Amino acid sequence: MRRLSDENEQPEVPESELIRVRREKLDRIAALGYDRFPTTADVDTTIAEVVSKYGAKSHDELETEKPRVKIAGRIMTVREFGKTAFLVLSEKSARIQAYCRKDTLSEREWSLYQNLDVGDWISVEGTVFRTKTNELSVKAQHIDFLVKALRPLPSKWHGLTDVEQRYRQRYVDLIVNDDVKTAFERRARLVRYIRNWFDSHGFIEVETPMMQPIAGGAAARPFITHHNALDIDLYMRVAPELYLKRLIVGGMHRVYELNRNFRNEGIGYRWNPEFTMLEFYQAYADYEVLIDETEELLSGLALDVLGTGTATYRGAEISFKRPFARYTMKEAVAHFSGGRIAVEQLDEPSEALIESVIPADKRDGLYGAGKRLAALFEAVAEEHLIQPTFITDFPTEVSPLSKQRRDDPRYVERFELYIGGMEVANAFSELNDADEQDRRFRQQLAERERGDEEAHQMDEDYVRALEYGMPPTGGEGIGIDRLTMIFTDSATIRDVILFPLMRPR
Repeated sequence: MRRLSDENEQPEVPESELIRVRREKLDRIAALGYDRFPTTADVDTTIAEVVSKYGAKSHDELETEKPRVKIAGRIMTVREFGKTAFLVLSEKSARIQAYCRKDTLSEREWSLYQNLDVGDWISVEGTVFRTKTNELSVKAQHIDFLVKALRPLPSKWHGLTDVEQRYRQRYVDLIVNDDVKTAFERRARLVRYIRNWFDSHGFIEVETPMMQPIAGGAAARPFITHHNALDIDLYMRVAPELYLKRLIVGGMHRVYELNRNFRNEGIGYRWNPEFTMLEFYQAYADYEVLIDETEELLSGLALDVLGTGTATYRGAEISFKRPFARYTMKEAVAHFSGGRIAVEQLDEPSEALIESVIPADKRDGLYGAGKRLAALFEAVAEEHLIQPTFITDFPTEVSPLSKQRRDDPRYVERFELYIGGMEVANAFSELNDADEQDRRFRQQLAERERGDEEAHQMDEDYVRALEYGMPPTGGEGIGIDRLTMIFTDSATIRDVILFPLMRPR
């Protein structure tokens, strides 16, 4: 038995030599009269459709029916036995075996087969049947050439296992790792469900600028670019929030955007410099309404995408059954401190408390009680929030765009949703008092002067928009990448972004 994949099992052969041999085979294929790069393929179905339609049929049923198909795919493995050969063809995440015989194919087609390699694309016409080992296959009456893979694929037995190489060469990762294709198909289904949910709830999808004169809508460090014709600096969008709320002012009372955001900050297992967010804004609603809607959205999403209300993420079983858990920020710190910190200590966290919990290199900028409470929450509670959990009552100091609680203006009507130990959603009862918004922007300017590069910039046009009147509004952002991490059990955000940013080699 000869394997056409032998070249991939001999790493001592230089890749340049393997490429040279493949180019020679391509020359021989062209000499047989085949187009090196044909413009079409004669197909009438997909491999996935063949497997779905005939996968449950028995040998005898297929022999009686003799269904004829025309398919195309990439050759993943080849097993040759003298004058017969089995080629495993792959298309997306579906695979099927093509059975080729020298006495069935024309002499030209058999010569084509003899110059094929693992990685090449071909089309096959034939009848669907089951082999003696009961494997679903296509008995080839004709094969045709589509394209030669000039570079060999990673070894069938070892695969593309270098993590960094997988991200840099995602196209190869997708070829050899079916679970990667499955993850991105699940991501697409997740996004489709979200769009359908909002469309069916009276929202309209909109698009807002990615290049903005002011980096607004989030406390984040932006990327800066320059527009030559206008000779002005612009910022890549850190969030679409302020533009979406302008639309609420304009009378578009339910809007959403699935948007790309860009933040010039650190890279880690939860962070990529560009990422995808869902943001939506709803007039006449507050953050309590959004809690109910978020539960409805995510519990339905889990049933649709996973077929169950439970996801497995990093070894934990995560239930999306309603209602989700709920703590105020102070309650979460006290609860997850194991009794070391009392709620009463958190109205004005002392210097001694901060020093006992927060590492020295992370204490810069913790000027006020609100920032100290937020830092304690991140240090003490965040990693423990595995099941879907709403955290409410954020300090006003760290929430410049949110409406204050009427009974205690030190805190705002805001929640963050945590799943799997990370923030997945952030929502407010939106601040619509133009004077108060102007005051908070100026407070943020003072923070920038102290050296906080992530403090919000002044946006006078947004204040002007509020002066025209924005009705009571609830707004929320949901991280699509992090949500996909949970729904695909992916350890890092890079696993759910097709082309994550990498440092150049």
